[in-house]
Amino acid sequence: MIKPRFQGKYRVESTRLPNRNYAANGWYFITICTKDCFDHFGQVVSGQIKLSEIGEIAQKYWVQILNHFQDIQIDTYVIMPNHVHRIVVIDKPLSPNVETLQCNISIQHDRIQQETLCDVTQRQFMSEIFPKPGSLSAIARSYKSAVTRWCRENGYENFAWQPRFYDHIIRADGSLDQIREYIIYNPIKWDKDKNNPTNLWM
Repeated sequence: MIKPRFQGKYRVESTRLPNRNYAANGWYFITICTKDCFDHFGQVVSGQIKLSEIGEIAQKYWVQILNHFQDIQIDTYVIMPNHVHRIVVIDKPLSPNVETLQCNISIQHDRIQQETLCDVTQRQFMSEIFPKPGSLSAIARSYKSAVTRWCRENGYENFAWQPRFYDHIIRADGSLDQIREYIIYNPIKWDKDKNNPTNLWM
């Protein structure tokens, strides 16, 4: 399969859904991994995570994300040796003019339907570089930048994240409790997860 190109360069396809507004209200399960899945955040001992100094910072800064973004909540989360799992809730006040909002959504949908694959690919690429304020990408980028900055300032120059993160939109299908359980029991199942990277993001 030929990978899409942006400005003449091949690039990895985005994990974002092309027509999804990731600043919209909703429940999101996200996973952010360290570069090369290196165990920067600590170790799992007897089914419990023992956080390193960087791991403590990763946890501290995640809780503090509430101080930097309005209209978001944090649900279940866990810091693992080489990745973090968390449920993010975006809950913005609804627009008072619902009819206008629905009309705009309809117009936007019609425009998207007329776009070529190249147009969609370019739009996805640009949205990752310049995420909407309050969007899932903006939240993840702010968090990753804060942890990275602390590491650079405290002698952990080798710390790095993977460029992207993985997300799953939690729908009203009863999966929320399953995802919460997956996160809570992740340390207990670490021996299985660490030997199979695909298990890191469901």
